[in-house]
Amino acid sequence: MNDRVLSLLGLAAKGRNLKSGEFSTEKAVKEGRAAMVIIGNDASDNTKKKFTNMCAFYNTPIYFYSDKVQLGRAIGREMRTSVAVTDEGMAANIMKRLEES
Repeated sequence: MNDRVLSLLGLAAKGRNLKSGEFSTEKAVKEGRAAMVIIGNDASDNTKKKFTNMCAFYNTPIYFYSDKVQLGRAIGREMRTSVAVTDEGMAANIMKRLEES
């Protein structure tokens, strides 16, 4: 697993360039503020389908990575199923790392 991605998510959270949790992630996507979305691999099928469809509709890149516990830990929170990165530059860097792994 690419720990660099989790480190970058932590930096995004510290810089207030990240929304976490289903409600906040959904809101960021619908308001056009999400540069990318990451969903934990262990999310329910319903959650994966919901965000896949939403991100396709709003033309937002979506990735499935790690698990709820690791996503939460990376941003200094409890378990998080979904996160939205709101900074374009940070999102580009994270997507590059995700595509390398």
